[in-house]
Amino acid sequence: MAIAEYAGTMIDAPTLDIIQKERTKALSAREWKFRLAGYGYGIKDVGDAKMLTKLPQNTELGLLPGYLV
Repeated sequence: MAIAEYAGTMIDAPTLDIIQKERTKALSAREWKFRLAGYGYGIKDVGDAKMLTKLPQNTELGLLPGYLV
């Protein structure tokens, strides 16, 4: 289990595990984002990185590790 950090905010290990599992199941990045929305998460672009957000508040949870992007 890995943990991602952004400005002191950590993505907890169970959440990161869900995100990783859904990425392996998805055939495309678009499908991955759709699957994550079902769990209440979103992904937005921040420069060259991707930010995990909590929907519908759009609260930033942390940067996604590079191997997921």
